[in-house]
Amino acid sequence: MKKQAVITGDIINFTKLLAIKRQQLIEDTEVLLKTWAKEKAEAEIFRGDSYQVLFDEILKAITKSIQLICWFKKHSDENNKIYLSTRISIGIGEISYLGKNVLNSDGEAFHLSGRNFDIMRDNEYLSIHTADENKNTGIEIILGFINKYIGKWTKGQAEVIFLILEGKTQQEIAETLSLSQPSVNGRLKSAGWKEVDATIKYIANLIEQK
Repeated sequence: MKKQAVITGDIINFTKLLAIKRQQLIEDTEVLLKTWAKEKAEAEIFRGDSYQVLFDEILKAITKSIQLICWFKKHSDENNKIYLSTRISIGIGEISYLGKNVLNSDGEAFHLSGRNFDIMRDNEYLSIHTADENKNTGIEIILGFINKYIGKWTKGQAEVIFLILEGKTQQEIAETLSLSQPSVNGRLKSAGWKEVDATIKYIANLIEQK
């Protein structure tokens, strides 16, 4: 059977937001997730600030996870010093059963995603696990460096990275955010985006190898 990817995540510092802002963020996030999923039932929010999404493609799952990290960071309330982010565990494996929605489904990918989410450390923003322990060891080492980059991303850097992963050019991003093109490029460089982008593509390719 083809391997698929399940992401399980929650929102860091979500409860610090005012109720009206929490509601709006969840509503907007649900729309975003269901837009990304192949079927709307394959993306669900649960327990108020947690979510789960099923993806057919491994690189897409990793890319969208990076976008989600940026999505929450860019919704931070800096005026009140409330800095949002998210923890995401990606499980990659077979899907044995699809229920009425992603939360009622089962399989290796769900188990790997859920179990490893429960043991994520405070400084981990992204965790990826397969059934191959040898690959997991290498991925964990690589993600140790990636998580250090992610932890330092600012709201401004997150805004730019989110849009670059939407396929926007630097000039289009500059126009969208009312910035100069050199400012956009500067944010990408200071965020280490070139290195992060190459790394997530490498991880996806490593996982795909038999």
